[in-house]
Amino acid sequence: MDKNAAEFVKSKQFAVVGVSKRKFGGSIYRTLKARGFKVYPVHPALTTYDSDPCFRTLRDIPPGVDAAVIAVSPFHADEVVRDAQAAGIRRLWFQQGADFRDAVLMAEAYGIETVTGKCILLYAGEVTGVHAVHRFFAKVFRTY
Repeated sequence: MDKNAAEFVKSKQFAVVGVSKRKFGGSIYRTLKARGFKVYPVHPALTTYDSDPCFRTLRDIPPGVDAAVIAVSPFHADEVVRDAQAAGIRRLWFQQGADFRDAVLMAEAYGIETVTGKCILLYAGEVTGVHAVHRFFAKVFRTY
């Protein structure tokens, strides 16, 4: 397993930025929660998500959370990185599927560890269903 990915999932609690009923951030949040992780939903326009309190930004999450999954448009990622740095987040997982190059460079300049080009659901907790198939192929092609 990728070293940064392995370190990231050791946190056992994550903020998930970009939760939504229509986007993948919501699926990430619900799956991580079902797998036993302590997760904090983050969305600027929601006060609750799946009956849990939702935080407007990473600056608003409780102290001690040091990892966040980024599932927003790359257009908003720089702002999320600045919020992460201000909140003391030490690890960011940029969910695969978008070009986060600039935000990743910004995060690394702040000294934040990053994971990119990977799906958090292949690494965090017991992997089942379609994610187990994806993980199998990631191992075969040595991208895991």
